[in-house]
Amino acid sequence: MGTYAAVVLAGGSARRMGGVDKPALPVGGRPMRARVLAAVGDASPLVLVGPADDVPEGVRVTREDPPGGGPVAAAAAGLALLDPDTALVALLAADLPLLTRSAIGDLLTHLTGENPVSALAGGGSPSVPMVGTDPVGRERPDGACFVDGDGRRQSLCGVWRVAALRAALDRLTVERGSLSGAPVRALLAGLVVREVPWSGDGPPPWFDCDTDEDVRRAEEWAR
Repeated sequence: MGTYAAVVLAGGSARRMGGVDKPALPVGGRPMRARVLAAVGDASPLVLVGPADDVPEGVRVTREDPPGGGPVAAAAAGLALLDPDTALVALLAADLPLLTRSAIGDLLTHLTGENPVSALAGGGSPSVPMVGTDPVGRERPDGACFVDGDGRRQSLCGVWRVAALRAALDRLTVERGSLSGAPVRALLAGLVVREVPWSGDGPPPWFDCDTDEDVRRAEEWAR
């Protein structure tokens, strides 16, 4: 699927779950954080923004400034640890226990256009490079993320061009003066986003666990 980096955001406060370390909660016998890291195990580098307990060897760890400053501040901290020549990055919440490597590959295909006709139509067409616009005339995307059945973007289950994210972070810093507390929708405003409905087998990879009931549901799917 090509070379890419991954930044996993694990520093949320989980207020709806009593402030627990949500990414450390097990699903299918493994912490959600570990399941997300495994889904992007072929990424290089692999960055975790949040608590560093039981992190696999080789994962780069950092914290957002200030701690608890929200996902945009965490994304900035994670991107700061990428290698200078990194072009693509998966930006992921750490509470996506159903995420798979094939789902990440699907997003990368939609972003890079290595097989855009297949990605857009589900066919088996040969690889066609995406330069400037895609085969149906759309502007080349800055990122690709899943959308749920109601068409809502799952922005922290996506892959992005690093240059576009860095430019957006710079713009938002100028606009707000600080990234702390900034919403993800403000970061992505103005970016060209390819919205990808999940059409694969199994549970949706974008399913995030915001409540105890969500964790129980994910546990049932993971069996």
